[in-house]
Amino acid sequence: MLTPHQALTDLVREDPTRPAITFYDDTPGPTQGERIEISRRVLDNWVAKAANALQEGLDVQRGSIVLLDLPCPHWRTCYWALAVWAVGATLTLDPHEGADVLVTTDPDSPTAEDADEVVAVTLAALAREYAGDLRSGVMDEAKEVSSFGDGFTPWDEPEAEDDALVHDGNRTPYAELFGEAEWAPGSRVLVTGTSAYDLLGHLLRALATGSSLVLVRGPEPASEDPRILSEGVTVRT
Repeated sequence: MLTPHQALTDLVREDPTRPAITFYDDTPGPTQGERIEISRRVLDNWVAKAANALQEGLDVQRGSIVLLDLPCPHWRTCYWALAVWAVGATLTLDPHEGADVLVTTDPDSPTAEDADEVVAVTLAALAREYAGDLRSGVMDEAKEVSSFGDGFTPWDEPEAEDDALVHDGNRTPYAELFGEAEWAPGSRVLVTGTSAYDLLGHLLRALATGSSLVLVRGPEPASEDPRILSEGVTVRT
């Protein structure tokens, strides 16, 4: 069974320097105007650090439930999802009372009060700590995750029938995470919109086909947007 973690590992071995994700933030706010390009190797490092933080720092393992509550499309959403699957846990996009871990930009939300553990995520690429007060026990991603290792070895591997993804009450087992490859190998794929479920589907297709994603957070770029040409986009979702 091919897992997302193994798929990413295979792509790193094939060509570690090739872009995996290019991100543009067009939304009003402190991160507007950011452009971030992440190679396969760098994405793998982010995934490893986040997975180690989950496994070693928060005792997340096969069967644990991690609720992801992050903006979409966003590069941080991608590596946290891959980290959850690397550990072999269940990633849920549905509000879940008593989730083992909540990964969120809003650690003071009512949902956070119901989670056993909370990871506070700061979106800014160069952030070194969360901009605000955090209650005791909340993990500050910007401050703490970088201290975890760049390599990751799971304590346990997921079984084919284990739940990998929960969305709108529907459960997808690990054996069915990868659907049919809809893109030509090596495609450069423009992703917009706000659906986490759609973003994760595109991320998995990229892993399966060796493609890379161009994420634009904000209004969908016009067809004449010069970035579409400069980034070599071949597929628009």
